[in-house]
Amino acid sequence: MDNSGTYRETSPILTELPRFEEANEAVAAWRPAPQPWSIPRLNLALFLLTFLTTTMAGADTAGAPVTLFAPLQSLINLGSGLSFSIPLMAILLAHEMGHYLTARRHGVDATLPYFVPAPFPSIFFIGTFGAFIRMKSPARTRGAMFDIGAAGPWAGFAVALLAVIVGLRHSAVSPLDNTTGGIELGNSMLFWGVSRVVLGVDPNSVNVDLSPIALAGWFGLLLTSINLLPVGQLDGGHTVYALFGGRGHRIISRMTWLGTALMVVVPYALGYEFWLGWLLWFALVFILGLGHPAAIDGDTPLNGKRRWMAWATVALFIVTFSPVPITLEPGSPPPPRQQPQDPSSGPGVSVMNHGPGQGAGRLEGHVYTLRV
Repeated sequence: MDNSGTYRETSPILTELPRFEEANEAVAAWRPAPQPWSIPRLNLALFLLTFLTTTMAGADTAGAPVTLFAPLQSLINLGSGLSFSIPLMAILLAHEMGHYLTARRHGVDATLPYFVPAPFPSIFFIGTFGAFIRMKSPARTRGAMFDIGAAGPWAGFAVALLAVIVGLRHSAVSPLDNTTGGIELGNSMLFWGVSRVVLGVDPNSVNVDLSPIALAGWFGLLLTSINLLPVGQLDGGHTVYALFGGRGHRIISRMTWLGTALMVVVPYALGYEFWLGWLLWFALVFILGLGHPAAIDGDTPLNGKRRWMAWATVALFIVTFSPVPITLEPGSPPPPRQQPQDPSSGPGVSVMNHGPGQGAGRLEGHVYTLRV
């Protein structure tokens, strides 16, 4: 995600610059001085801290928790989390560097990525809130705005898709069983299709215990989808601004914002499953703002090639979207099992047998399974 709200509205004089048929003509005519490649200490420190928290999250997922009460063992356990943290950090880095490098190509002053670690353990069990860059100057045209906004999701998606394919090959498939419980992950259309091809079975008919690499890829697709929500200054907001201009963006942004609340209210009223995370996004988007800063030349529409790519980006949002991405299933009790009956004991009695931990959901050694 990039944050372009750090600059103010441009002067009315600048908006009277000549319009361009092709965005590249404007870019070629205006470039600031090259930006240095030095990595600020804050960016580097946040990257390393986020790498640590995501590794801790991965170790906990693998059943090797990290705690201050056992420092030596925790240090050893960190190795178990690398198969989750490395692909997840690669996805986030690819996403943000896609924004950053494209911004540089268009002459927009932008910062290197800021990674945001999440306290662990907490409800943010992947160890990070994501990452972002800051745009310190406006994009020249709507075409440049689209290039910068869409480069991140497509770059992150490519790495996430690779992680999903590789990770699914190392995931365990077992007969469908709803008695164990655990954290269940919702399927997007894309993830279902890839799972069907890689696993060779319908993922709706089996339990798929995701490997750490596949889990990182799944979260990468989820982050791609959320960033492509067509609202405010998220990447999807940049896309609809580039496609429809400021007025179209205002309408779609407000409709999407209301939609995040309706995805909780409507299923709740009808008795269906829902994800409370949409209420968090409802509040967060309102705080960050529903508007979008104008490009210097906000009137020139996208050319043919960029328009097709913008609609392809909308399609990417649709195929990666999951309305209920995460649910915690407590597990259902196993069917009753009758004890052998002693002929001399009179009428038989059915007894429910529970083994250790049966019939209850568990969070230790999280079980991540797929469902629709």
